[in-house]
Amino acid sequence: MSDSKQPMQQPQQRIQIQLDPEVVDGHYANLVLINHSPAEFILDFARVVPGSQKAKVQTRTILSPIHARNLLTALETNIKKYEDNFGEIKMHGKEQNDKSFGFQS
Repeated sequence: MSDSKQPMQQPQQRIQIQLDPEVVDGHYANLVLINHSPAEFILDFARVVPGSQKAKVQTRTILSPIHARNLLTALETNIKKYEDNFGEIKMHGKEQNDKSFGFQS
């Protein structure tokens, strides 16, 4: 009998993801507005159309701080995998310090 104590491992839970027909096509967004309070992060994903003075919010996602951190980690991991497969993602306008392309924060 061994006296070494090992932490009990909980069985990994599988979550079944449901994707309803009305959300399966998703929403295209090329702008995200991010706000936060002590309790949550609010991400408003919007679409900017050239020549328009308005950007319509397509969807709002509200996350707890820990879920926002987990999202950041998941994005970093997936961007690295993408770049490993397809090459570095070029940031248009970075050389000229131009922020007129893609998501804005």
